[in-house]
Amino acid sequence: MQRDDFLRPALEVAPHLLGSLLSVDAPGGRVTIRITEVEAYHGVGVPGVRDAGSHARNGRTERNASMFGPPGHAYVYFSYGMHFAVNLVCSPEGSASGVLVRAGEVVAGADVARERRSARRAGTDVPADHLARGPGNVAQALGIRRETHDGRSLFAEPFSLQLPDRAVPTIASGPRVGVAGVAGGPEFPWRFWIPGEPSVSAFRPGRGAPRPVRRS
Repeated sequence: MQRDDFLRPALEVAPHLLGSLLSVDAPGGRVTIRITEVEAYHGVGVPGVRDAGSHARNGRTERNASMFGPPGHAYVYFSYGMHFAVNLVCSPEGSASGVLVRAGEVVAGADVARERRSARRAGTDVPADHLARGPGNVAQALGIRRETHDGRSLFAEPFSLQLPDRAVPTIASGPRVGVAGVAGGPEFPWRFWIPGEPSVSAFRPGRGAPRPVRRS
């Protein structure tokens, strides 16, 4: 994958990342995941409808500064005071969009990922398909932390990113997980995943998010 691939808005980049291999060298060892679920977020400077679900919806802050940086970098944030999450930064510098890595299948370094996850779960064994299921678990399995990885290039150590040998044949899309209001409803089908993959996280609606209208 090339840095120029990230010059496009996150909504265009996100589905193409499915099946890609994301590796991180961190204390304890190297872990690689095959990306199975992502979400796109657009902030200030990206053309189109305003995305109220984006951290960069109101402009640049100390927290989201990496989203306004060069494309092809990591934006790592601390979520709900509990865990880290990683976004792959898209759009030209000065604009803000990113692809949240929501889930992946651990394809290398499973023992390292399991040790990291089990340490958090007080020794509880973690099923293989849950090692990187959900954005917090992705970051934990890969050993990603904000103070170490935020703003780092995806094309240099400790990161590595490779496109799949073959494009994913089927991609599903729908509302984003846990996003409040309209931004978490059917007007924003900005979540993409590989159907049938057990590592894909369960859907839960955000507070006040509208539901799709059921038709007879």
